[in-house]
Amino acid sequence: MDAIDRKILALLQENGRLTVTELASRVGLSVSPCHRRLRELEAAGTIVGYRAIVDADALGLTFQALVFVTMRQEDRETLLGFEAAVAGIPAVVQAQRLFGDPDYLLRIVTADLAAYQRLEDDVLSALPGVQRLNSTLVMKHVVNDRPLPAPEA
Repeated sequence: MDAIDRKILALLQENGRLTVTELASRVGLSVSPCHRRLRELEAAGTIVGYRAIVDADALGLTFQALVFVTMRQEDRETLLGFEAAVAGIPAVVQAQRLFGDPDYLLRIVTADLAAYQRLEDDVLSALPGVQRLNSTLVMKHVVNDRPLPAPEA
């Protein structure tokens, strides 16, 4: 990966709707070499997809919680069952397995506190292997969906 590839990645993270012509112009290449590099970045798995970033508030999803999950047991079957169940909950917009305690961190988006309370009581607490849920409410986003930093050359 060279400086041009890093520039392509930076530009696409800022605006994934750039045409190949616009992208080529901004990185100083003609269209064909730029298109080839773009396809190579996609084929290598460096670019894993394109998406629109949607404002949660505009959809009425104004409540966010970070939920720390401590597991009762950590055998492979329980962890895989928990992870599969979490992947099927639309309100969980991010889930990460952690080293140490707690075992998982979930970022959850709902319409309001009542909707979150129902989700925790009816769904999250019943997930396989869950011993304890510890929720922290998000007050304000300081940095949100920032593009990844450019890798060092």
